[in-house]
Formats: sequence, structure tokens, C-alpha cells
Amino acid sequence: MRNLKAWVHMVRARRTGSNNSMAFLLSGERGNDAAQARQNYRRYLSRHRDRFPTSVYELASSDWYFDPQDHRCPHDAWLESFKIIEPSTGERREARETSIRIRLLGAYHDLALEFTYTKVCRYSISSTACGRGLGDWTYDEFTVDKSGYVVHEIEWGGFPGESGSRFLICAVDIQFNSFPL
Repeated sequence: MRNLKAWVHMVRARRTGSNNSMAFLLSGERGNDAAQARQNYRRYLSRHRDRFPTSVYELASSDWYFDPQDHRCPHDAWLESFKIIEPSTGERREARETSIRIRLLGAYHDLALEFTYTKVCRYSISSTACGRGLGDWTYDEFTVDKSGYVVHEIEWGGFPGESGSRFLICAVDIQFNSFPL
């Protein structure tokens, strides 16, 4: 667990070029004022709009994405699959690129939600207890590191008596889709 914390701290430092954490909505940074955290995050998105891929900026800044009443919102969704894909090209199929696809059962159980991360440069999955699944997708946020990669941090709620899980994925771009079930 110590290595994950160090890696998360390093990724956050890469976002700002300093040792300051730059998370807004995640449990360790959100504090008791979720509305203020959301305003701070919106200001961050606005200030760095030109650094985000268009698809990610539109997703993160949309009104529906963080609205739990919208069926496309990932809050309270459940993980169905997490796939690491390495398509290859070349004579010996030696040229590889990592992609990740996360598929969720939406909170209202009427939609499948899918995130596709292209040209992934690094990722981390941390879970201290997942025997009954990861629980609900609780909070997430998109930021951009100083190298221009999109960083998506996701917190999972876990179950009573268990600590939650965390995904951290750095990629060139992220696409989001929803499909009726």
C-alpha cells in the first residue's frame, strides 16, 4: 500500500510540477464541503481546458456526468469488467500499445457505461478487499499531468468494514459511451 500512495503522490506532483496534491473530489481532498470541492474542480477544468482532449473536457465539464439523477452518471455504478488490451502491429507483432476498457452496470441498472482509455502510459489498481466486488463507484476526477497525459482517478466505496478500492489510469485520451440494457 505504501508504494501505491507514493505513486499517487508522484502522479499528482507531475500534474503541477510540485509536491502539492491536485485532487479536488476524492475522499482525501474533498473534506466536508463537497459543493466547494466541485466549484474548485470546475475552475481547474476551465483553467486547463486547452490541455484536455475535447472528449474528456466535455465529459468532465458536463452537467450530467456528476449528477446522480442522470442515468449516465457513473456514481453508484458497479464494475462489470476491466480489460487491458494490447493490440499489436508489425512483422512480429512487436509494436504494442496499451488500452483499457472499463464496463459498468449503471446505478439504475438500465444502462451499461463504458470508458475506453487509449494509449495508456501507466495505471494502478489498488484493492485491499474485493471478495464481494468493489462496491459502488463513488468519486472520480480527470486531471492532466505536466506531460499532457489525462489522469483519471476512481474511488470505489467497498462494503461496510472494508476500505474502498482505487484505480488510477493515465492515457492520451478517454472515450465514454452508454448503452441501453
